[in-house]
Amino acid sequence: MYKDRTAQFLVIVEDHKGILFKVANSYCRNIEDRKDLVQEIILQLWKSFDNYNEKFKISTWIYRISLNVAISFYRKENSRKRISNPITTAIFDFSEIEISNEKETNLGILNHFISELNDLNKALILLYLEEKSYKEISEIIGITETNVATKIGRIKSQLKKKFNQLNKH
Repeated sequence: MYKDRTAQFLVIVEDHKGILFKVANSYCRNIEDRKDLVQEIILQLWKSFDNYNEKFKISTWIYRISLNVAISFYRKENSRKRISNPITTAIFDFSEIEISNEKETNLGILNHFISELNDLNKALILLYLEEKSYKEISEIIGITETNVATKIGRIKSQLKKKFNQLNKH
């Protein structure tokens, strides 16, 4: 079908680049960090391409690697930012400006609330919003379907509560 593995890989990445961008947007507010994260995800996908198990959907494999890379990247970036000079960080921190502009829409508010979730919950709600079945989410995240259902129910309640608190103000 393909002349070589590289061509096959490039087609797969092109066909599923939406996943990469959604994951990167969920874990990084800064555009440069998002670009770095997408590059890191593609690198890790390439490194594990020969180990892809065809019993799983290609999108499941891509989500699993993307989320694992994003979580590691996010933790590393947060650790690096805590070590850097807080005065310099404060001077160049424009995230609040971006957030306040986004808050004009419910989608912007939802994205802000999702960004505050812990790594696992962020991954779960991202997959849920992508309309993945509990079975697919279970395969990607590596927890039982029952646990997926329970956690998503709690996350939805938590997000609803935040919206309700916001509307009271």
